[in-house]
Amino acid sequence: MTQSGAFNHNIMSRITGSLWLTGTAISLVLACIMVAGLIWLDHSNPPPLDQAEDFSVEVVDRNNRHLKIFTNNAGRWRLKTQLDKIDPNFLKMLIAYEDKRFYDHHGVDPLALLRAAGQLIQSGKVVSGGSTISMQLARLMEPRKQRSITTKLWQIFRSVQIERRLSKQQILERYLTLAPYGGNIEGVRAASLAWFDKEPQKLALREAALLVALPQSPENRRPDRWPHRAKKARDRVLERLMATGIFSALEVRRVARLPISANRPSMRQLVPHLAQFATDRDPAALVHKSLLDANLQDCLEKLAHQSARKINSRASVAIVVADSQSGDILASVGSAGIEDESRKGWIDMTQAPRSPGSTLKPFVYGLAVEDGLVRPASMITDRPTDFGGYRPANFDLTFQGDISVRQALQRSLNVPAVKLMDAVGPTRLVARMKRAGVSARFPSNSYPGLGLVLGGTSLSLTELVQLYANLTQTRDRPISLGDGIRSIPGELNGRAILSPVAAWHVRDILFGIREPNGSKRLAIGYKTGTSYGHRDAWSIGFDGRHVIGVWVGRADNGPLPGITGMKTAAPILFESFAKSTLKLEPLPPAPAGALRESISELPAQLQYFQEKAFRARFSNIQQAESLVIAFPSHGDELEQSEFADGSDAPVIIKLQGGVPPFRLLENKRLIDTVFRQRHLSWTPKSKGTSSLLVMDSLGQTQALDIIIR
Repeated sequence: MTQSGAFNHNIMSRITGSLWLTGTAISLVLACIMVAGLIWLDHSNPPPLDQAEDFSVEVVDRNNRHLKIFTNNAGRWRLKTQLDKIDPNFLKMLIAYEDKRFYDHHGVDPLALLRAAGQLIQSGKVVSGGSTISMQLARLMEPRKQRSITTKLWQIFRSVQIERRLSKQQILERYLTLAPYGGNIEGVRAASLAWFDKEPQKLALREAALLVALPQSPENRRPDRWPHRAKKARDRVLERLMATGIFSALEVRRVARLPISANRPSMRQLVPHLAQFATDRDPAALVHKSLLDANLQDCLEKLAHQSARKINSRASVAIVVADSQSGDILASVGSAGIEDESRKGWIDMTQAPRSPGSTLKPFVYGLAVEDGLVRPASMITDRPTDFGGYRPANFDLTFQGDISVRQALQRSLNVPAVKLMDAVGPTRLVARMKRAGVSARFPSNSYPGLGLVLGGTSLSLTELVQLYANLTQTRDRPISLGDGIRSIPGELNGRAILSPVAAWHVRDILFGIREPNGSKRLAIGYKTGTSYGHRDAWSIGFDGRHVIGVWVGRADNGPLPGITGMKTAAPILFESFAKSTLKLEPLPPAPAGALRESISELPAQLQYFQEKAFRARFSNIQQAESLVIAFPSHGDELEQSEFADGSDAPVIIKLQGGVPPFRLLENKRLIDTVFRQRHLSWTPKSKGTSSLLVMDSLGQTQALDIIIR
């Protein structure tokens, strides 16, 4: 090589090297710009992960089984998915079929993309997709109608973003929450409930295969519309998985013979009243857990609907079931159908105050037993009686003459019940009801009278069930019922509603009532009631653990001629026990001192109810001396003395006239003491002004305000 040629070669080498360095630098700069651009794009356009948070709200039972599911803001069934609550076999099938290298790639599977591209070139049509589960999640979060290279590139970018922000488990959970399964069903849990009426924790092979196949073409493979297409897609999934060795040919052939039903089971939508209350109270919560039992609720809602249809086009039926040991409300049926316009089904009749009819009679009898006035074997007279102008009559307008207390309660006779109500005092019954956490309702400026025992107050079905739950158990403290949403069950302060012996006698009497005509005999006690004008029919029944209350009537308080507690409500009560999943349990054993006695075994003073003294004071009510508070006077200031131990001494209130027994209300609160003398011993709750009201057995009242220093 000449010197000139060598020089030229050297120059060219330098130029080439310089160009190479320049190209490298430019490539590096471009790469840096591209990386910076991608970083900027990643931060300025984060994936819309929050879209998956638009879940359906659900109300669940004590075992987390769904009672009612609301659609989300977009009108879709979308339930949050947790992998630990999904059938492991389904997850294995899904990954093997959709994205077998799911746990190895970072959002994009190059091998799958190359395979899909090669199949497209070779056959001229899409044979299989190259999308990973992450890419499918990106498409679900940002659905686009057009399918193009740009759209695919954007999904790839999004899938990488998703992989950087979420774990593999989170990606899978979000995909299984958003994946379409036909109609407005999204997510594998909603799909399993909608198509199979079961949670996806344990799926049959045919069910799991169908759920793997549906998201690829959810509308064209809907089992309720295209069962043959759905079956082909299901079998195709199984064949491919058989090729991978996951399933044997024998298993695939067995499942392939099974058809797909075109009948879509209706997703259970129970407890509409309670569910609406829950969402109104806490709109932000996704899950509202109750203490109800889904199977029992479903059974009784159907029973209420069927029973109402048999009675009248305007009749409604409400049912409450409670565990009297724990206080848990296990079922709460508010109406015969919330969407039934003619029955005013949107009104929750488990909460509506209505006249309870004769359902309070057992508690009056219990108080009479507790006070030593009667025993079940005692005789009482059922004849026309005038209680100061109040003349109760029996439901059938007949009278039985002398009858045992047991039979009087079992036959629900009115006159004997009023006689015992008069003996124990209406305000005393109200006070005992308050012990059990139930407040009777009365019109303004009125007080309980003798008609209370025949339904002269207002109570809800749930409150009545709570009263009977306290009657059926031998506990020292009363209990309050709760469904876990409206209220929480628990013990109340104070003493039991009745003494153990009195409560046992009442339960024993109620267990002896014959079953209604046409009903199967069950080992339960029960009481019925019918309100004035045939507006309400009641039946409350119990075994050793459960209480069921049934109400029948019109939600608008109109009459339903012919309905009665025994003829209308009691058969529904017996059917509720018979059809439910409840296992009847025996009553608690008799407490010490509780004996079944014949009349000959009773002391002479208990063989017949001593009513002469009560009748005498009503024979000429005009001659009854007016009630007067002799001491203290209205506005007096009294110095409260103390005993030697430092405790407050009571204030003595002296009365004149009136007919004992007397009751005392302090600041409108009834004091649970019956005063049979005209000297009332009262210990003030606090210093300062107290408003007192004294009432005698005729309903005469005197009030005053005094100041305690």
